[in-house]
Amino acid sequence: MNLISPAQSATAAGTALVTGAGKRLGRAIALGLAAAGWDVVVHYRNSATDALSAVAQIQAMGRRACAISADLAEPAEAADLFAAAQQALGPVQCLVNSASRFELDQPATFSWSAFESHARPNLAAPLLLAQALFQAAEQGQYDAVVINLLDQKLDNLNPDFFSYTLTKASLLAATKMMAMSFAPRVRVNGVSPGATLPAWRQSSAGFEAANKIALLQHSSQPEDIVQAVVYLAQAKAVTGVNLIVDGGQHLMSLSRDVMFLTEQL
Repeated sequence: MNLISPAQSATAAGTALVTGAGKRLGRAIALGLAAAGWDVVVHYRNSATDALSAVAQIQAMGRRACAISADLAEPAEAADLFAAAQQALGPVQCLVNSASRFELDQPATFSWSAFESHARPNLAAPLLLAQALFQAAEQGQYDAVVINLLDQKLDNLNPDFFSYTLTKASLLAATKMMAMSFAPRVRVNGVSPGATLPAWRQSSAGFEAANKIALLQHSSQPEDIVQAVVYLAQAKAVTGVNLIVDGGQHLMSLSRDVMFLTEQL
């Protein structure tokens, strides 16, 4: 674990820990929360340069920020991550579980190792971090929120990315159960993006085509997911929900993952 120290700033809306925040959607969420007034702990695994860049951008907004590395496939590092975040920026009041493993398999190619490699960072780590937040909030007597990044695939199942989908389906179920168990101290919600950024081995042209396969003829953009997360972070009466932000893609029955319908791999 590696901690990059924070800079000081004025009083914030609270401290948020965003996993997988060095790159892609996690980074957009971290920057969006900072713009909304949050201090942010930027978690990363290997992308130190990207994490430092995100920290610099957040600090330029006048918010405190630090970067902490942790391998969320290792339970001890997930536990250490939360403790380090608390030590760096004070009580964590918002946890965004954004980091995720996304590799192709199907029921016919399922293996224990493939499932475990997804389950550790996609399911076990978010649960351990949420548990740590609940325990800290109970001890400190403050309110907090957990926001789990899920997937519109859960409402539009197909057999592609089988292990990934299983872990996200379990995290959706856990979101509802944790909302019941952690109330009234901690709210727990989910956000399910659609085709938001190019994924896996998808080409730019394939992604553009995939993004248009939705009822609204466009799926989600990063800013749409950021808006949803920021809303849930401050929506005091909302818990146990999964907010699907995908342009209606989840309402369309697709036999395969959308990327396979838009390009030849």
